Amino acid sequence: MRAFVFPGQGAQTIGMGQALAAAYPAAKAVFDEVDEALGEKLSSLIWDGDIADLTLTQNAQPALMATSLAAMRALESEGVTITAASFVAGHSLGEYSALAAAGALSIADTARLLRIRGRAMQEAVPVGIGAMAALLGLDFAQAQAVATEAAQGDVCEAANDNDPGQVVVSGHKAAVERALDIAKAAGAKRAILLPVSAPFHCTLMAPAAAVMQEALANVTINAPAVPLVANVLADVARDPGEIRKLLVAQVTGSVRWRESVAFMAAQGVTDVYEVGAGKALSGMVKRINRDLNATAIGTPEDVAAMAAALNE
Repeated sequence: MRAFVFPGQGAQTIGMGQALAAAYPAAKAVFDEVDEALGEKLSSLIWDGDIADLTLTQNAQPALMATSLAAMRALESEGVTITAASFVAGHSLGEYSALAAAGALSIADTARLLRIRGRAMQEAVPVGIGAMAALLGLDFAQAQAVATEAAQGDVCEAANDNDPGQVVVSGHKAAVERALDIAKAAGAKRAILLPVSAPFHCTLMAPAAAVMQEALANVTINAPAVPLVANVLADVARDPGEIRKLLVAQVTGSVRWRESVAFMAAQGVTDVYEVGAGKALSGMVKRINRDLNATAIGTPEDVAAMAAALNE
């Protein structure tokens, strides 16, 4: 059994997806569709722009989705459809990519939603007020305890349960900075502030959740062709109404990635394909379960190799 998973923010690089667009007309069409939906040449920023501009949340989110969907269209051109997977999942914004790949959302709607989501998440908290930090070497329960102790009347919450030894906390900057020292005292191997522009996936994002609730209310969501393993559930979601609610909850809720991968493995998944930019999720998958095969699909060569293996 296979799962197709889709990366989140942090995977962006200048030039991502360009070789796919050159090799596959269907991949190029994705970037064209995203450009049209946003009314600007996001593809030019992705391929020839400044990394600082691409990393802005409002740009990174639709750009990473476009790259993932371009890789998916390239796979389809080689005869590998989404139904080759038993599950789809995505890390934070990657959940939108997963839904678009599975036909639950149109690419144009997904691009517009992610532009709205990126802006709303950035504007929810003034710059300098919030922060995020990675705690390495602590499990989720230990990280939650660290966050609770660090809060001291501020917000500090476990935001991303990435793998058995990497949990990200998010909240008010002062509280997150307190968490660094508390985590080290609790035995963390490292505790480092992350270079992010806002404190994602914590209750400080409530204004952004309200924006997304309104935006999602006006978008058609279909039942995905392949079951989605949702971030906030670490379980399957198929009903369009439930998916709509989960995408709102996801803005302030924890990304339960470790549990999501473990769930898929428990259902019989043996091979996980990371579709899009980078290899971050592939590394997490291997740390979560060493028995899983994890492969990144981000170049024409990756697409050809996967297609050859699956079409044997």
